[in-house]
Amino acid sequence: MALPRIGRSARRADAEDTTGPGPEPAPSARRPARRLPWYLSLPITLAAILALFLVAGRLDLLPGLPNPFAERQVDRSQPVLLKSIQDMSRYTGATGNFQVIIDLDNDAKFLPSALLGNRTLYVAAGTVGAYTDLGALKAGAVDVSADRRSVTLTLPHAQLADTALDVKRSYVYSQQRGFFDRLGDFFSDNPGNQQQLEVLATDKIQTAAKDSALTASAEANTKTMFQGLLTSLGFTSVTVTVAD
Repeated sequence: MALPRIGRSARRADAEDTTGPGPEPAPSARRPARRLPWYLSLPITLAAILALFLVAGRLDLLPGLPNPFAERQVDRSQPVLLKSIQDMSRYTGATGNFQVIIDLDNDAKFLPSALLGNRTLYVAAGTVGAYTDLGALKAGAVDVSADRRSVTLTLPHAQLADTALDVKRSYVYSQQRGFFDRLGDFFSDNPGNQQQLEVLATDKIQTAAKDSALTASAEANTKTMFQGLLTSLGFTSVTVTVAD
């Protein structure tokens, strides 16, 4: 007796169910990560090592490692040339030591100082000597008595020498510059106009020396010096005066 069609269909479905799903396909192998080519990785590695050494040298982490930022001074000056020799016949009787603070302010009329203008405080130190020019003694300036016991010496007035600015004790204390001044100093051969400050300081010191009692002190010291010198030569009466 033939089985019903329904039973055959059920057995066929059961057979299909027992088979189950097929094996899952194997996962594809992962691709290896791409590496930098040697011509790129080598310079980067060397740069990183160099940066570490630079930082260590800058921070003095390795005492035995020389500092790559250390400056070296090389003097390539030419030999000093003696241009002339000037014979002097002056006696310096006094020297004045001066100090002046230069406050130089250059500003624009219609622009703020942050854009255009500069202000500099310069501390200048210098000396001025007061001397008697013995080469300017006139005829008859030395009068000796017949018995050579008395002498009269007439000296010229003392003069002031030029101001000698002491560059070791002179310095810029502070400087404020506008934007355009900083830009101009970048292309200038004399940033900050140091020469102008030195000339101004020299003029002020020279003027102060003229207003001081430096020449009077020099004349008094010169008189004392000649009185002692002539007395040591055997003169019993020594008179030293300054010409009118």
